Amino acid sequence: MNDRELRALLEEVKRGTLSPETAEARVLDYVREAPFEDLGFARVDHHRVVRQGFPEVIFGPGKTTEQVVTIAERIVAHGHSLLVTRTTEEVFEAIRARLPAAQFHCGARAVTLRQGDVRPGRGTVLVAAAGTSDLPVADEAAVTAEMMGNAVDRLYDVGVAGLHRLLAVRSELRQARVVIVVAGMDGALPSVVGGLVAAPVIAVPTSIGYGAHLGGLAPLLTMLNSCAPGVLVVNIDNGYGAAVAACRIVARSS
Repeated sequence: MNDRELRALLEEVKRGTLSPETAEARVLDYVREAPFEDLGFARVDHHRVVRQGFPEVIFGPGKTTEQVVTIAERIVAHGHSLLVTRTTEEVFEAIRARLPAAQFHCGARAVTLRQGDVRPGRGTVLVAAAGTSDLPVADEAAVTAEMMGNAVDRLYDVGVAGLHRLLAVRSELRQARVVIVVAGMDGALPSVVGGLVAAPVIAVPTSIGYGAHLGGLAPLLTMLNSCAPGVLVVNIDNGYGAAVAACRIVARSS
């Protein structure tokens, strides 16, 4: 039960279409189940949607297929939308065997199943990727933002090695409420974007690059040292984290 569902319940009581006793029973049923469900190997946080506006998300790596499937089943059984990140098509097939409505996003390496009431965002989240090699991280950010109820635009392969490609889409950049910029190599793109737009810029360094790139450390340091004001930085390859931050900014915007 999220805030909208609770408000709808109270409105029914106010209109007289639902008795206070029935409403009380429904709220108590939810409270008794909250805040988590203990599966032994995991404690599924069914209360997260109330606190943060979106259900718990499953991080795929390090879990067995059966663990991912079991957690996914419990999330969906409680009426929540499902998002599994950093997973494989093999795991998806196991999920789909039990949850036929699930979808696999190959580029993002994510599994989704949309249901329930997701509060829509109040503007567009723009995901800009420097190069094609950065797309897995960019797609993860885009799919996450879409699952959280936001309009998402994508600008791919607009890195600084060909700056005219970025300048050709300045109008799209300026219309966004939040811009997520994904870049590997030297990680310079967020600074350039940050100098062109008034919106918050969330920079995501990727682990794409040659030896001195140090697995994403070089672009991470570049982004942390950005001369453009308003550039925020998340961890290496963390498209999901960038999308969550962007969605919270959009949700709080007027």
